[in-house]
Amino acid sequence: MKTYTEPSRTIPVKHEVDVLVVGAGPAGVGAALAAAREGARTLLIEQSGAVGGVATSGLMSHWTGKTEHIGIYGEILRRAQDAEDPHLINPEKLKLALLEMLREAGVRYQLYTFAGDVIVEDGVIRGIITESKSGREAILAHIVVDATGDGDIAAKAGVPFTKGRRSDGKMQPMTLMFKVGGVDADRVVRWVGGFEDTYDTPEGDIQSLARAHLPHPAGHLLIYRSTLPGVVTCNMTNVIDVDGTKAEDLTKADLECRRQIPEIVTFLRTYVAGFEDCFVISAAPVIGVRETRHFEGEYAITEDDILAARVFDDWVVPKVHFNFDVHNLTGAGLDETGAQKHFSQARHYTIPYGCFVPKGVDNLYLAGRDISGTHKAHSNFRVMPICVLMGQAVGVASAYCVECGVTPREVEVSQIQATLRAQGVSPD
Repeated sequence: MKTYTEPSRTIPVKHEVDVLVVGAGPAGVGAALAAAREGARTLLIEQSGAVGGVATSGLMSHWTGKTEHIGIYGEILRRAQDAEDPHLINPEKLKLALLEMLREAGVRYQLYTFAGDVIVEDGVIRGIITESKSGREAILAHIVVDATGDGDIAAKAGVPFTKGRRSDGKMQPMTLMFKVGGVDADRVVRWVGGFEDTYDTPEGDIQSLARAHLPHPAGHLLIYRSTLPGVVTCNMTNVIDVDGTKAEDLTKADLECRRQIPEIVTFLRTYVAGFEDCFVISAAPVIGVRETRHFEGEYAITEDDILAARVFDDWVVPKVHFNFDVHNLTGAGLDETGAQKHFSQARHYTIPYGCFVPKGVDNLYLAGRDISGTHKAHSNFRVMPICVLMGQAVGVASAYCVECGVTPREVEVSQIQATLRAQGVSPD
């Protein structure tokens, strides 16, 4: 490969803060709010023009799973509720609610800012280098929280990781969410919210029809109510064999998904009652990436931990619950290792502190789907409600590190648990 050597240059230090959170998705917002509320000078940066990540820019339909409405997650549900069901998401209302919460907590935030590199000295992260309309700038921090989803900061800092499932490196498919209007909700036979949900039509089983008539690798029906009359959110585009850490693959995935939308709309008009006159209102400006890097932490949570509903001694994220939502890595529908409707483990589980502390680099936390865990466990803990509570735990821990002058590996976890309990976050 042809190379170019970039000339060295001096860049300005734009900010010096206690806690720097990179990525303003559900985990990042949770981390920034928690750190600032504990008194840490906190800065949140985001590469897009909105906070909320997949919940807002990704046009996600709802807060999924059976996680308890505790802590910052419960607060977000209350502040952003726009329908009788608090789990339904109005993206615009949620954006504003999150911005107001950040402002009230005293969080400084900067959008349209890309984290281009890291500053690491002797195995300790000191900050990051950003790129934006303002130019190339440095931000220094005592603690850095990687809430980028893909773990971009941890990867650049040298934390060991694998991608996808260990057997072959394949990752879950990507989806571009979109909304259609003109739906007669009273005529919808069933709101199909899982791959194992289906019903019979005069032409045949609806999921079988989707397999037969939608373009591969699309081929399933997933439709969700929205907060607006006649508007439905569709989780039906699908693209496989792409890597969310590569710009060229993200570009390919976006194009492929957008090409699928017209055929999906034709399918809906033809086979799904109530959708005869539906039309596309909008597609998400960013594609939904489910899985990329899995980092090595002090502990890696496994599917066995989840199935046992394990309560760890060093828990920091309690009362969470979801299924093994492994989308088919080779096509449409659910992977053979997944379980949604028929997921049998009904009890809440906890996530231990060690999953958030990466190996090899100090003063860095992981938060969100990039924490330390197996491929199958990841399909469970990656969802947004759980990510919010991950962020809250990491934000509390980050502020503790600053106040006590310790590194994440030196934290007394019982102190973090005491603070979380005071905030209503407890496995009890």
